[in-house]
Amino acid sequence: MELRSVEELMDLLYACRGAAGPEGRARGVDAHTHALRAAALVRRSRPADKELQVAALVQGLGPLLAPAAGATGSERTADTADEAGALRAADAVLGLLGERVFRLVRQCAAGGAGRSGEDATDNPGDAGDADALLLRQAREEARAEGTGPGPGVLEDWRTVLELVAAGACRLNTVE
Repeated sequence: MELRSVEELMDLLYACRGAAGPEGRARGVDAHTHALRAAALVRRSRPADKELQVAALVQGLGPLLAPAAGATGSERTADTADEAGALRAADAVLGLLGERVFRLVRQCAAGGAGRSGEDATDNPGDAGDADALLLRQAREEARAEGTGPGPGVLEDWRTVLELVAAGACRLNTVE
């Protein structure tokens, strides 16, 4: 599924309310709250980097795009499912939010430079690795209930999503 408008993306983000978060219900944080917290954590660390903030907001959308057929108790299987979900999320937002958000979400899912493969960058010390590390840290910190900044309100992110989408649209037109 490819998202074609900020409105479609907002609808999907609203649909995260009540959906199991990255660790299921065990930690008490639903996917909606997790996404908002992760984005708020990134915003606090990198206030000028809107694409990085948006990547934090959308990286958990994968399970809503193609829910898992069955749940297992295996941590390894859960990690693989989280990675597959993030890859689906990256593919869904590529056309709308642009190449950088796509790369950030994929690289975060793949573990950055610590893993080999098409999603890892060729330069282990480049800024993309630091950005992916920040995304992973925000994702982990956002999982714990009661830590970090308050989750805020999804509607506050609409303008940021529109700005990033408008920038991606201009770049796609130029190329």
